[in-house]
Amino acid sequence: MNLPNKLTLGRIFIIPVFVVFLAYNFFENPNISRIIAASLFIIAAITDFLDGRIARAKNMITDFGKFMDPLADKFLILGAMFAICFSGYIFDYEAVSFETVIPAAVIRHLFFWTAIIVVFRELAVTSMRLVVVSSNGAVIAASKLGKIKTTTQIIAVSAVILEPVVMPFTYGVLSAVTTVAMLFFTMLSGIDYLKTYWKFINTNK
Repeated sequence: MNLPNKLTLGRIFIIPVFVVFLAYNFFENPNISRIIAASLFIIAAITDFLDGRIARAKNMITDFGKFMDPLADKFLILGAMFAICFSGYIFDYEAVSFETVIPAAVIRHLFFWTAIIVVFRELAVTSMRLVVVSSNGAVIAASKLGKIKTTTQIIAVSAVILEPVVMPFTYGVLSAVTTVAMLFFTMLSGIDYLKTYWKFINTNK
């Protein structure tokens, strides 16, 4: 159990805690729940950045890490998105006197449908990884677009949670723009994976 694997496990343990704070408001001021949830989410995202870097730099790559790290990444993003969509307070801007130029309902629906597309993309790419490995032994490595996709997802989730607290002067535009960016790169990276690795799939079998 080396340091990168400990960071991966730590991320997995943090995920259900911030999901609870995202889904439910435990304080009279909802911004307190926002700050706690966002802080835990950002800490978990930092461990995602560190564990792979340390594993490669220190030659600490293990089968456990290869399996758990991408799984923890999906838990991190999908858990946050599901909790936000379920939450009764994240898009309740009136409760924190947050004025927007984009209606809260529009931002909520945009984020919900983007979350659905993220799920579809992850299922499609994961299924393709399994088929390609089992049939050809080729490993689908993370692409630059895939890494950009993950970065935009982390930024969008953080923006949706924290905008009313730290950037009220953006009037909901930050949440909308970062969600659109997440949608764009999620679709673009998914299409890129399909185009690149479709040749490994034998449609005659």
